[in-house]
Amino acid sequence: MFFLRPVRFFFKALVTDNTPSQLALGFALGVVIGLVPKGNLLAISLMVVLSAIRVNLGMGMLAAFAFSWVGVLLDPITHRLGLTLLTTEQLVPFWTEFSNQPMAPWTKFNNTIVLGSFVLGMTLLVPVFLISKPLFLKYTPDWSERLKKFKLIQLLHGTELSTKLN
Repeated sequence: MFFLRPVRFFFKALVTDNTPSQLALGFALGVVIGLVPKGNLLAISLMVVLSAIRVNLGMGMLAAFAFSWVGVLLDPITHRLGLTLLTTEQLVPFWTEFSNQPMAPWTKFNNTIVLGSFVLGMTLLVPVFLISKPLFLKYTPDWSERLKKFKLIQLLHGTELSTKLN
């Protein structure tokens, strides 16, 4: 049953009562996490933020997974954005000072794609939240009721198991 745990977690996240704001913010943070290349302190920090604040973790993880694929497709654009930010004359002293900080090398901000992806993700954070919140407000109750009717969801959610034990 251990292999069903992630599936159960995902469906529970979709079915449980969450506010549209929690769903939208989880989705928006997931977009940022998905766009940023993994394997650096920045990506780990974003995951800690997603886990630490009160948002829908399932929606955040789903968005992070989906936008990890989108992030790869956006690499040429994020490379140009990061290169522009790293080579702008007025910002060179900032990047030099930042790179001399003890934890800075682990963030990989000196990588054009990491920097460009992070800036793009942070730029999209508020618009994605504002666009997705009304959608979650409109469609979440309908999704939740439809999903609760499936036997698989009932089994994964534990309702059928608890009724059989009684």
